[in-house]
Amino acid sequence: MSESSKGNPLAFGQVVIGPPGSGKTTYCRGMQEFMGRIGRTVAVVNLDPANEGMPYSCAVDISELITLSDVMENLKLGPNGGLIYCMEYLEANFDWLQEKLAAFRGHYYLFDCPGQVELYTHHDALKNVFAQLAKWNFRLAAVHLVDSHYCTDPGKFISVLCTSLSTMLHVELPHVNVLSKMDLIEQYGKLAFNLDYYTEVLDLSYLVDHLASDPFFRNYRRLNAKLVEVIEDYSLVSFIPLNVQDKDSMRQVMQAVDKANGCSFGDQEHRNLEALMSAAVGADFHFTSTLAVQEKYVQSQDKTVEEEVMDM
Repeated sequence: MSESSKGNPLAFGQVVIGPPGSGKTTYCRGMQEFMGRIGRTVAVVNLDPANEGMPYSCAVDISELITLSDVMENLKLGPNGGLIYCMEYLEANFDWLQEKLAAFRGHYYLFDCPGQVELYTHHDALKNVFAQLAKWNFRLAAVHLVDSHYCTDPGKFISVLCTSLSTMLHVELPHVNVLSKMDLIEQYGKLAFNLDYYTEVLDLSYLVDHLASDPFFRNYRRLNAKLVEVIEDYSLVSFIPLNVQDKDSMRQVMQAVDKANGCSFGDQEHRNLEALMSAAVGADFHFTSTLAVQEKYVQSQDKTVEEEVMDM
């Protein structure tokens, strides 16, 4: 155990990341409400210096330390450069973050992060913030939100897969990829394949063939084939579909995150064996029903043995 983690209680949480418009803030609000209903005390930490008028109850707000508008005005930076400066400033002021988080010991944490993709694929500031949180005994999983409308465009979906893979490798946290706004997917257009093709990221050669039928992408078939080959070689990317309005959908995501960050096996809340197994092997696993089937099978076997003995 590192020196910085000694004396710090174990804390669980999620860092909510993804491109602009993917629904990160809406997700934080929905997950805060959902977890509140099942008895968890949640603290939402806003790490996006451009966030204004947040719809959730915010426990810690980076705007108390720095805001994007101030940086852009005083340093004459654009929004991208300003966001990078803000994250580097946060990295240089870990003591401020540690003091703010200490006031919410015993809570489950949701970190609402900025939407600039470069922060998760190239730049190290946020990655270093997450690493520092780990030293303070935070057990975090990255929840990477991607708008489900990208599924309707094969070219964009390949791009999303590359971005997701790059993010997973760079951030270095347990990762849960989520297709958000599933309730709106029908408005975006018809999918070329069934939804499970996109969530499980099945044989992507079909996607390359589908792209080749488009005159614009025909000349880029070899490039797309190589990109798909890289994605399949790593075999890391898959998605969970999410509709924030649907409690079963939220439960599925929460259980996947609990498994990823270890909360399923922690002592923050009482868990019986059924709940533990449900999170470990999937939301559809029911330990009690399986046990009932097993008992029925054993009883039938015993009865058969008894009948055979009687016939002897």
